[in-house]
Amino acid sequence: MSESARKPVLFSGIQPSGTIHLGNYIGAMSNFLLLEKDFDCLFSIVDLHALTVRQDPAALRRRTLELAALYIASGLNPDNSIIYCQSHVPQHAELAWILNCFTYMGELGRMTQFKDKAASHKDNINAGLFTYPVLMAADILLYQTDVVPVGADQKQHLEITRDIAERFNAIHPGVFRVPEPYIPKETAKVMSLMDPERKMSKSDPEDSYIALTDSEDEVRRKFRRAVTDSEADIRFDPENKPGVSNLLSILSTLSKESMDSLVSRLSGQGYGKLKEEAAQAAIETLRPIQARYNELMKDKEYMANTLRHNAERAQALAQRTLRKVYKKLGLYQP
Repeated sequence: MSESARKPVLFSGIQPSGTIHLGNYIGAMSNFLLLEKDFDCLFSIVDLHALTVRQDPAALRRRTLELAALYIASGLNPDNSIIYCQSHVPQHAELAWILNCFTYMGELGRMTQFKDKAASHKDNINAGLFTYPVLMAADILLYQTDVVPVGADQKQHLEITRDIAERFNAIHPGVFRVPEPYIPKETAKVMSLMDPERKMSKSDPEDSYIALTDSEDEVRRKFRRAVTDSEADIRFDPENKPGVSNLLSILSTLSKESMDSLVSRLSGQGYGKLKEEAAQAAIETLRPIQARYNELMKDKEYMANTLRHNAERAQALAQRTLRKVYKKLGLYQP
């Protein structure tokens, strides 16, 4: 395929840790469906990254399969996009070792996420935690990635990926495509139901987020308990009314009703009505996802074959880059 006919490559990785929630769906997964048309997409379940923190093996295996099923249930087509497990493609770890030799200790020591994780896991400050950004760089550079969707907490990792690629290319020209950040169209920022001044997070208490696999009763219960305020008026004012504004934002995003229309329609009806409508919108959004997810989780053979086939597709792409890297470095290849 000529360079002009080549679709740009997009890479995204997510760890199989914790629970995938409504914030993940609204902020990322729902947008992935739109990206399939314009990009060759790779969605990696980065299980090797998860090992920087001690994992329960059975839980890790289960969450990995669940995440793959949720990707597909959310509408991604594994025949178009490549949905695969990082550990099924050994070239990730191979390239990470090479890139370690082009990354400086000082760079890694300045990484904010390392400092944060080291502070919260003082009994397990391992070398993998320190070199985590190098494996992330390998994830991205392995596929000649053009763009990477990044949140605020990942910008530093993409910056070091670009630095490593440029440093390698300066010595061995033309090996890596230097990736750019992909800034998706503005989407609603989904905040915690219990602490609406913080983003919804899978590491927070269970009542703080709506899991994609929550039952209808659980969704309603969590929305009923959502923090609002002592006033009674419904208006979108994130600074002064963060809880109410978060519920309005979720409802507007899921129902596709404009914010002005919602505020006008719900005026004077009380927070109970707002919570009820937000819960119902979430339930209706999740219903088809959960139905497909349950089908996939019962079809173990389909999931195993899909992940195996997608890993083979990823390996074929990865090997092209790794072969080029080995040749440039002078590693003898029979």
